[in-house]
Amino acid sequence: MLSNTAKNGSLVLGRRQFLAGAAAAFLMPVTLTLSSRPAAAATTGVGAYIRIDDANTVTLITGQTEMGQGIGSGLAQIMAEELMLDWAQVRFEHAPVDPANYGLPGWGLQLTGGSTSTMMWYTPLRTASAKAAYRLRAAAALTHGGTPDQWSLVIGGKLKHTTYGEQTFASVLGQIGNTADPATVSFAGTNRIVGRPVRRLDLAGKVDGSAIFGADVMLPGMVFASVVHCPIITGTVKSCPTSASGALAVVNLGNAVGVVATDTWAAMRIASSLQSKVSWSKPSNLKLLDSPTLSKAAQKLQTAAAPANLKSFETAGSPNDKLGQLDVTYKTPFLAHACMEVLNATASVTRTNGVVTFVELWLPTQGQSFVPATVRSVAGLSSLTDAQIKVNSMLCGGGFGRKIEQDYVLQAVKLAVAVGKPVKLTWSRPQDFRNDKYRPCASMRVRMGGDVNGVRAMVYRNISASISFQQGANPEDTGAVAGAVNLPYAIPNKRIEFAPLPTGVPLGYWRSVGESYNTFAVESAIDELALSLGQDPIDYRLRMLTGDARASTLLQTLKSSPNYTGMKAGQRGVAFLRGFNSYLALALEVALDSSSRIKVTKAHYVVDCGVVINPDSVEAQMQGGLVHGIYSALYSRVTFAKGVPSVQNFSNYRVLTPRDMPKVTVDILQGDPTTAAPGGIGEAGVPCVAPAIANAYARLTGKRVRELPFHPGMTMSDD
Repeated sequence: MLSNTAKNGSLVLGRRQFLAGAAAAFLMPVTLTLSSRPAAAATTGVGAYIRIDDANTVTLITGQTEMGQGIGSGLAQIMAEELMLDWAQVRFEHAPVDPANYGLPGWGLQLTGGSTSTMMWYTPLRTASAKAAYRLRAAAALTHGGTPDQWSLVIGGKLKHTTYGEQTFASVLGQIGNTADPATVSFAGTNRIVGRPVRRLDLAGKVDGSAIFGADVMLPGMVFASVVHCPIITGTVKSCPTSASGALAVVNLGNAVGVVATDTWAAMRIASSLQSKVSWSKPSNLKLLDSPTLSKAAQKLQTAAAPANLKSFETAGSPNDKLGQLDVTYKTPFLAHACMEVLNATASVTRTNGVVTFVELWLPTQGQSFVPATVRSVAGLSSLTDAQIKVNSMLCGGGFGRKIEQDYVLQAVKLAVAVGKPVKLTWSRPQDFRNDKYRPCASMRVRMGGDVNGVRAMVYRNISASISFQQGANPEDTGAVAGAVNLPYAIPNKRIEFAPLPTGVPLGYWRSVGESYNTFAVESAIDELALSLGQDPIDYRLRMLTGDARASTLLQTLKSSPNYTGMKAGQRGVAFLRGFNSYLALALEVALDSSSRIKVTKAHYVVDCGVVINPDSVEAQMQGGLVHGIYSALYSRVTFAKGVPSVQNFSNYRVLTPRDMPKVTVDILQGDPTTAAPGGIGEAGVPCVAPAIANAYARLTGKRVRELPFHPGMTMSDD
């Protein structure tokens, strides 16, 4: 309710009457100047847009993409906290492409990745919502008397009500504008919504089928398309047929051949049939696309004294290269993203006097800010302004970093320009697997020495295919050492090195990026050393965590948990992560089946992600991260034989089945919302899985596995 607490008046406005009094779909922009943005853009306003309609629905318009992680609901909870809303009246929508208004506060980009959405938006959105609440109170005071501070948002209660005209209310808010904002904002919320489980806003539509994903888009007059790429990855089209039986059009897209037909299945079938009829230009250096060759090159870089582009990221004390106790190399493979929703994009162009003057797209995308430049890269479209390019962000059926990329977007625009009709492009599953932007392979040599009190010295070298190096940026690539630098462990002597492995394999960001392979190496090596010294794995880590209270509390909580003590000690493995501004510990219990294959039987997470917005979402992300981590560690890899990828479908890229799923429990340590901020959680559940399995397997069998996956070659038909 919105109530007037002035002593000299009894006027009380019910919240429904007050908010419903706003003009239909009235949009309230609350512009902030964020000091966290780069200095060059320090005066740029970032808006939090809150829409109140005449049905008393309050909608947060957000630039972050909902791809199953629950970010739309999480950000809406933050808004609802400060506006004191009932959850039933809250909605969220994807924003149009407009980095100036919807970009991430820290980056200025409309981009969903790196588990940054809640971290970056928490304080700005709480501030914006608190300002919106203040403006509502100021409008009430201006209309009905009193001061803004004499009006307060309260929930429930039997109060007198009155109403007033919607146009009056809208005009009053317009008069107030930014002048109503207080000099400082105190969060009014009492955490009645933040920190509590609420029903996610995207779930109902996903259950009843009304949710619209990119693959669901339908437009009047639409035609349908698919593509076929060169069998050798990164190959291009030399020449191709100009027509095909059943096709409405065959289009040379440069890196692929596009086929337009009356339906998607026909387009996929025809595209596949053209594979042998296209003349392809193969990459010039197939050695850079060959897994055995790349493996040998990585080994040479590991043993070289000073390989090309070697960078020391972190040095402390006097690390000795001859540490004695441990000198081992861990290896991880290229991985595919394997999103449930294959790549797809819908594009429509408008022509005026034969010239394209407007492009509209419907995309399941994580990288909205990159789309205008992609559109302008198409021949004849370079002069289009941002106002002539409209992007509708759709729900994503998984992203994991793949849908930041622009290759499928570019193809859809080219097809729409070529045929002059709205085109929905859908890649087939084999094309999706065989033309991915793969997670880099990595080789990590760890030389480590220590005693019962902890690791005393470590020299760590990562040799991996570098995403930024491939894209022509600085070869240092900090993402390649994430999970190996800034460790919470007190290691007095250390050196962390990285050198890029030259490769032609297209690379991309994959869920948890560098942490996904460096955590495997670091946490496996620490466990190996602890085991060789006869030390308990948690106690050994705790001795090195005296300078980090959150880390110590987390591991002590894990050790005392009945979910941990209830696991069989000889089948149990643990791993720890400080990353994405969160802390996470994982304990796993494993067993072997009749074929000596690993099965994870139990899993227990302890999570400290600072302020928890929705504990159900944190638990769901841990469960999802566990699934992703298990099948990636046990089964998944992509190899290349002179440029030909080994995978083409889920049939030979095994994922977890319901019978493989272990019992999962999650303990969440809630941070103090008055002093803490949220950490990232969407990716944090993945990195600990592989080392925890390796550590459990070593205790169960006495064998140490240092190269992933554990069971290469397993298919979906293997029991």
